[in-house]
Amino acid sequence: MKPTPIVRILVVLAILVALVLLMAALANAQQPPSQAAQAIQPAQSVQLTDDRGRTITLAQPPRRIVSLLPSLTESVCALGQCARLVGVDRYSNWPDSIANLPRVGGGLDPSIEAVVALRPDVVLMATSSRGAARLEALGVTVVALEPKTHADVQRVLGTLGQLLAVPDAQQVWRTIDASVSAAAQSLPATVRGTRVYYEVSRGPYGAGSSSFIGETLTRLGVQNIVSAQLGPFPKLNPEYVVRANPDLIMVGARSAAGLAERPGWAGIRAVREQRICEFGAEHTDVLVRPGPRMAEAARLMAQCLADKAPPAPTARVQRP
Repeated sequence: MKPTPIVRILVVLAILVALVLLMAALANAQQPPSQAAQAIQPAQSVQLTDDRGRTITLAQPPRRIVSLLPSLTESVCALGQCARLVGVDRYSNWPDSIANLPRVGGGLDPSIEAVVALRPDVVLMATSSRGAARLEALGVTVVALEPKTHADVQRVLGTLGQLLAVPDAQQVWRTIDASVSAAAQSLPATVRGTRVYYEVSRGPYGAGSSSFIGETLTRLGVQNIVSAQLGPFPKLNPEYVVRANPDLIMVGARSAAGLAERPGWAGIRAVREQRICEFGAEHTDVLVRPGPRMAEAARLMAQCLADKAPPAPTARVQRP
């Protein structure tokens, strides 16, 4: 018995429906696993070791972060994760996108109540901060990181990349490294060996050769008068600088006032010949923070050297 036209139509429709379902199944099978499973797979857990040597484990990358150190704030943003910041310390001022975030006090003495009120998944802070124990006692996860050298900056970027699940966090470091090298290559040969004193703040506190600032100066081919044996940022006897007799001084504008009036400093070559680079507040922030803007810091130092270093090498003898 022949099928009726209605039966034939129903058969054709059934075949079409089957084909559509088969094509949809094939499309799903060919979809990349990361997309096909995204909706059903749980977020990756995070485990890392901070600068206190403590192992921190999180069920998933943090969505709400409070940063209590400007260099860490800037590093989070350089990794493209500014949107996760819900609060920062009073000194964090870059990039502009964080301008309206709540301020929770200083990095060393934050307002614990203000931090907790922001309900952070993680608080980033320096190892020297006094607030870590109190925050942890209240159940807040703390990751303590404090970069002091170029190697530290590279390592901290890697640790933050782990924390934030950023796949190639070291790209930021490679950019910094290449920029410092480019700044060094831009300088004339006559700059090499220039004896430099970098004053971080009044005291005077100098940037030692073992600090990230000192390491940048070394890569720029100049000689830091503050030896590594004195530490990263030692408080100096002013007479130490007089005896070292630097060719050039780098200093923040706030500390530069009255430099020549310090006992014996008027006879320092850099002061006598006005080979002093004074950096305004905005540039000082760039120069003294061990983070992603170290590339810009190297360019600022290189420009200072190009403008102020002695025009030709001379005998460099310390004053008696």
